[in-house]
Amino acid sequence: MSKKYNTLIMGASYGSLLAIKLLLAGHSAKMVCLPEEADLINKDGQRVRMPIRGREGLVEIDSRNLPGTLSAAAPDEVDPADYDLIALAMQEPQYRSPGVRELLDKVAKSGVPCMSIMNMPPLPYMARIPGLDTDSLKHCYTDPTVWDSFDPKTITLCSPDPQAFRPPEEPTNVLQVSLPTNFKVARFESDADTAILRQIQADIEAVRFNPGDGEIELPVKLKVYDSVFVPLAKWSMLLTGNYRCVQQDDMRAIKDAVHSDLDKSREVYNWVTSVVHAMGADVADQVPFEKYANAANGLAKPSSAARALAAGVPNIERADCLVRTIALQKGMSLDTVDETVGMVETWLERNRAKAS
Repeated sequence: MSKKYNTLIMGASYGSLLAIKLLLAGHSAKMVCLPEEADLINKDGQRVRMPIRGREGLVEIDSRNLPGTLSAAAPDEVDPADYDLIALAMQEPQYRSPGVRELLDKVAKSGVPCMSIMNMPPLPYMARIPGLDTDSLKHCYTDPTVWDSFDPKTITLCSPDPQAFRPPEEPTNVLQVSLPTNFKVARFESDADTAILRQIQADIEAVRFNPGDGEIELPVKLKVYDSVFVPLAKWSMLLTGNYRCVQQDDMRAIKDAVHSDLDKSREVYNWVTSVVHAMGADVADQVPFEKYANAANGLAKPSSAARALAAGVPNIERADCLVRTIALQKGMSLDTVDETVGMVETWLERNRAKAS
């Protein structure tokens, strides 16, 4: 009988997809979120809807009917030391919020292994990449000081490849998966911490779910890799699609960002891949452009970063800035990427001016 792990997940939106996968495998999850979200989850559970290949419509998974247990709490109601694994599933700017910032610092000092599923890798994870000047990356973070207490050995990165959103007409405890790909996580430095990830991977792999007409295998697995570069394969996708949704005066769908000029998209994608290669990644760590372009056909909405900018937020995750800064360290640049970074910065300046 394998050990059942007690996990803490900071963030109840995207984090609920990971939570459901853990619950299906018999592990328990505590979600950290706003008090009203916590009340809703504790009362009605969490529901995740996902498409299944070869099946009409969506399959709904209700946390209340699963072998693992789910609960939720506000940031000041949890002690990180009570958990075996902690997942960071908020957007990077949220970690400086009052209450969240203090909890993140406790997480760092607890030494409990911590897995980030942000698009923006935490600064201490970047310190695990040999030969990188992490001080020069700090300006890409909303507040780099929130990461100061972490030992890079205790933190890893999981690429948030699956795409999911909260349907606007539904309560906040409903999440809909639009692209059911896998979470790809790099191992921890320690074998003991990595063993937790490998056990969870095996447990999720073994799950079969009965939606009422017989057992089926569900998509969205957790895959553990030895290379620190595997989760960075997402960067090519982010800079080709997600950030190029941002236009001068409005936003476009990821599909349009990628397919309106396929040659330019391929150029950006391959350039970002070459930056990650220059950092030390293997070709095998990357996803081919054709595979991504095909998946992008199903992404008919602007990215969450683009939607946030359009809604007037003063800060978003800046993976675009991070990749460009690392590229400059390596003596590399691309005009299209410079334009995208400039466009994002123009929107942020405009939003900050309105907010002040």
